[in-house]
Amino acid sequence: MSSVSPAGLLTVDATTPAVLVLPGPLTRDQVPSLCDDVRARLESTAAGVVVCDVAGLGPPGLATVDVLARMQLAARRAGGRIRLRAAAPPLLQLLELVGLRFEVEGEAEEREPALGVEEAVETGDAAV
Repeated sequence: MSSVSPAGLLTVDATTPAVLVLPGPLTRDQVPSLCDDVRARLESTAAGVVVCDVAGLGPPGLATVDVLARMQLAARRAGGRIRLRAAAPPLLQLLELVGLRFEVEGEAEEREPALGVEEAVETGDAAV
């Protein structure tokens, strides 16, 4: 049995977030093109999120923080947001130090326990 593929464009799931891989150390010169990329990816999908893979950034600095903050601002102005993928602890600590909060893949949401975590019950505890 054989089937003929339909002519035209491929079907794409519009709710899957677009992924933007950020190369090497970021500089302020890259801000306009990266912000344009974020806006274009938000327009091309209905997910409202652009996933930024930051694994290849290397040691973070204030230039990296500046670029990420401007990308987040561009995303917010376009009605979306960015989510960081593979963020190293030093980058997350630097972002926290300067007061910037980013959604990070793999983190449990606030007020939700991480998967596989169970609360222990002590004998004698009153039922709630």
